[in-house]
Amino acid sequence: MRGLEELIADSPVFAGLPERHLAVIAGCAHNDHFAAGARVFDEGEPADRFFLIRKGAIALETHAPGRGALVIETLHRGDVVGWSWLFEPYRWQFDGRARETTRVVSFDGACLRGKCDSDHELGYQLMRRFAASLIERLQATRLQLLDVYGHERLG
Repeated sequence: MRGLEELIADSPVFAGLPERHLAVIAGCAHNDHFAAGARVFDEGEPADRFFLIRKGAIALETHAPGRGALVIETLHRGDVVGWSWLFEPYRWQFDGRARETTRVVSFDGACLRGKCDSDHELGYQLMRRFAASLIERLQATRLQLLDVYGHERLG
């Protein structure tokens, strides 16, 4: 069985971090899983953690009046789910639902924020990496919006 440090180091968002940083991050983490269809988190609820998907998929959803849940994006193996743990008021911006049986590394956001406050180099590295992930997600959302609203209306 692979240790948490090794699992974390293999992910794109944490790749290349020094071993000392990986050890600190792993100290705030544990393995977890969700059954297919399970709620992982709810919009507006406290965002006290984030996840690295090891296997499976998590859909980010938002509720649209009269339409129900709309999938914004589905994240898969190697993706990190959640950045709300980093930014006050630490509330989820979307709902998260496991699309299938999903195994994750779950990170305690308060634990990791405390570690980042104590080690500014770690904080800088995580902020850089999460900001890059955030930009990728915003670009994906922009393309999705162009696909939905960017077509010229006929008629």
